[in-house]
Amino acid sequence: MESLSLYELGNLIRRTLSEGMPAAYWVQAELSEVREAYNGHCYIELVQKAERGNALLAKARATIWANIYKMLKPYFENATGQCFAAGIKVLLQVTVDYHELYGLSLTVHDIDPTYTLGDMARRRREILMQLEEEGVLTLNKELPMPIFPQRIAVISAAGAAGYGDFCDQLISNPYGFVFYPKLFPAVMQGDRVEETIISALDHIVEEQDFWDVVVIIRGGGATSDLSGFDTYPLAANCAQFPLPIITGIGHERDDTVLDMVAHTRVKTPTAAAEYLVNALADIAQKLDTLITSLTVCLTERMHREEKRIEQLAQHLPALFALIHTRQLHRIEQFERDLYISIDNVLAKHTHRLQLMEKILESASPQLALKRGYTITRCDGRVVRHAASLSDDAVITTEFVDGEVRSSVLNPSGNILFSIKKRKL
Repeated sequence: MESLSLYELGNLIRRTLSEGMPAAYWVQAELSEVREAYNGHCYIELVQKAERGNALLAKARATIWANIYKMLKPYFENATGQCFAAGIKVLLQVTVDYHELYGLSLTVHDIDPTYTLGDMARRRREILMQLEEEGVLTLNKELPMPIFPQRIAVISAAGAAGYGDFCDQLISNPYGFVFYPKLFPAVMQGDRVEETIISALDHIVEEQDFWDVVVIIRGGGATSDLSGFDTYPLAANCAQFPLPIITGIGHERDDTVLDMVAHTRVKTPTAAAEYLVNALADIAQKLDTLITSLTVCLTERMHREEKRIEQLAQHLPALFALIHTRQLHRIEQFERDLYISIDNVLAKHTHRLQLMEKILESASPQLALKRGYTITRCDGRVVRHAASLSDDAVITTEFVDGEVRSSVLNPSGNILFSIKKRKL
C-alpha cells in the first residue's frame, strides 16, 4: 500500500492550491486580532460571524508583510478615519498560501477603505435609528442653552494642547468676559474613550447644579481614533444628559455619532471657546439694545409726562374754580339739609314735650282740687291717715280757693277741729 509522508502531503496541498487558486481574491471579513511584529510585519486573524446569534462561521490567519503594511495602514486610516484594529470589517485582496510547516494562511496585498466606510456608516445609522426608536436622539439638542454659559465642565485629556487652547481662548476674549472652566479628564483616543468619557459625565452629574454646559474637546491629530466616539453607550449617555453638550473633537470631515446627538457641534476646541464667547457677546448686545430702548422709552415718557403736567398746570386754576364752586354748592346743600334735619328733630321733640305737658297737667294737684278734693298736710307732709295725727297737731287743709289751718283736740277721745280760714 503506497503512502505519503506528512511533508509530501503538505507539498501536494501547496502545489494543488497554487495551481488551482493562482489569482488574488477580494475577501470580506472582520478583524478579530491585529498584531504588529517588531520587524514591521502585521499578523491578523480574520473571522466571519453569523448574522444572527453571532456564531463563528469561518476563521483564517493572514499576514501583511512589512513593505505592504507600512503603506497600507496609513492609507486605510487616512481614508476611513478609523484605526486598523480588531472589531472592524474590511475588504482585503489576498492570495492563498500553504506552507508545509505553518499550514494554510492568507497574504494581504491590498485593502478597499470604501467597504469599511460603508460598514462604519451602517453602524452609525443603526445606532442613530436605535436612539430615535427609544425617543432620546434629540433630547440634548432640545435643552435650552443657558443665558450666561460661564460655568463650564470640560471633558478632555489632561495636559492636552486642545484643552490649553480652549482655556486661552476663553481667558483672552476681547470682551473681558469671565468664565469658570474645570477639567474632568478622560482618554480621547484608543480603546478607553467610551469608558472614560462616560465616567467623566457621571462625575459631572453628581454636581450638575454647579455647571451650565459640558464641553467635550479633542485637539487635532490622527483621525484614526474616531471610532471611540461612535458607540451606542456613549451616544445614549450624551443624548440623555441633563446639561447641554458642546463637542469640538478636532475633525472636520465626518460627524461622529457623538456629534450628532450633542446639543451643538463645532470643529475644534478653539471653536468651542469662540462659541461660548459669542453666546455671551450676543446676550451682552441684546442687553445693550434693551438698555438703549429702555432709555429712549423713559426719555419719551418723561417728555410726555412733562407736557401733561404743563397742560394740567394751565388748566389748574379753572379746575380749582370748578372744584371750589362744586364744593360750595355741596356745602350749601349740606347746610339746607342740616336746617331741615334740625327742624324735624325740634318738631319731633316739641310734640313729645306737649304730650308730656298734658300728662303732667292731668296729674296736677290743682286739677284734683278743682274737682272738690282737698289736700291735708301736717308739718309740710301730706296726711293720708287720720290716725297718724297726734294730739294738738296743727294741720293745713288746702282747697281750690284757699286753705284752712286746724288744731286737733282729743281730751275725751273725740277729735275736734279748730278751724282758721285763709283764702288763696
